[in-house]
Amino acid sequence: MATAEIGTPASTGPPPEAPARPRRRKRRRLLGGGVAVVVAGGGVVLAVTGLHGDDGKPATRAGGGTSLAAVQEGPLSSQVGQSGTLSYSAGADGTPYPVVNQAKGTYTWVPGAGTQIDCGETLYKVDQKPVILVCGSTPAYRSLAEGGHGKDVRALNKTLVDEGYADKSELDPGSDYFGAATAAALEKLQDKRGADVTGRLKLGQAVFLPGPLRISKVMATNGTGAGTGRPIMEASSNRRAVTVKLDASQQSEVKKGDQAQITLPDNRITSGVVSRIGTVATSSGKDGSDSGSATIPVYITLKHPKDAGTLDQAPVQVQITTDGVEHALIVPVTALIGQAGGGYAVEVAAGDGGLTRIVPVTLGLFDDANGRVQVSGALSANDRVVVPST
Repeated sequence: MATAEIGTPASTGPPPEAPARPRRRKRRRLLGGGVAVVVAGGGVVLAVTGLHGDDGKPATRAGGGTSLAAVQEGPLSSQVGQSGTLSYSAGADGTPYPVVNQAKGTYTWVPGAGTQIDCGETLYKVDQKPVILVCGSTPAYRSLAEGGHGKDVRALNKTLVDEGYADKSELDPGSDYFGAATAAALEKLQDKRGADVTGRLKLGQAVFLPGPLRISKVMATNGTGAGTGRPIMEASSNRRAVTVKLDASQQSEVKKGDQAQITLPDNRITSGVVSRIGTVATSSGKDGSDSGSATIPVYITLKHPKDAGTLDQAPVQVQITTDGVEHALIVPVTALIGQAGGGYAVEVAAGDGGLTRIVPVTLGLFDDANGRVQVSGALSANDRVVVPST
């Protein structure tokens, strides 16, 4: 073991604890005989307590297993990095929409998985009669005709106007009233889709779901009996989305509206925004007992959906920007040292000859994704701090 001349005896107090945020092992120990040893990434630094830096802290001599990193100055973004899955967004709880049949007869046409169905189009056929997709959140539960009111009528009016079967001057898409204008527009839709032209919508002639839809799974088979009230398909929206399983301990860091960068499987980068954060945590541990692996779902909407092409259930890498500062002094998280009395410090090169000094710092913003942290203290840009060698 290397030796050094002993100066003023070192403190015999308890060793400092590891930093709480960066999850690092403590880097300082005190040995008998007045020699302080700094352990950094497997390397050993001997501190001769008879030497002192400019701030009165004991100077040390950097040893093997460490290197120096420059203190940087500039903007810093706090980022959370996670893996995610690129797919098509579904219901509010992340599950697919069930397509429930209300028509009686025999299935004569059902779409295949991956088929996209727009509002006002044929979703499937029973006895060769089309069942039409009406885009709305209230499920079909009754027949609709002139004189009716309700949210389902409003969804029908909006679909008829959006798909060009009536102008806004003829039919108010926000109206919940089924009037003559609704009946006239519905007749045009029925004629185009090959349905019975009645100007009425009987229960079973339409399915009401938020749309447009992308069929993800089909349970019904052509030629089989159409049972009412039974789910026959599962669907998602045709909007692209990324789902991230965020560590529950980071829940407070991410909020709706945060910007995100998504690295696609071919290494292209596209942008997105956090659109929703789940409220129920799940655990990958046995019987949910492993609280350390608890996660919550975070949903990210792509700003440029076409960048994703036709990828589905594809693994991606995500960086969510949670905060930022314009001007900051920045050091690697691995440069932090936990102090015995609490707080943190960094080990700064004091000059030529490998001498260093310990400088207390106050922590600011963390960039978890890139392992950097904002600090303030007796530091300047381009000062060099000791970090474990990689």
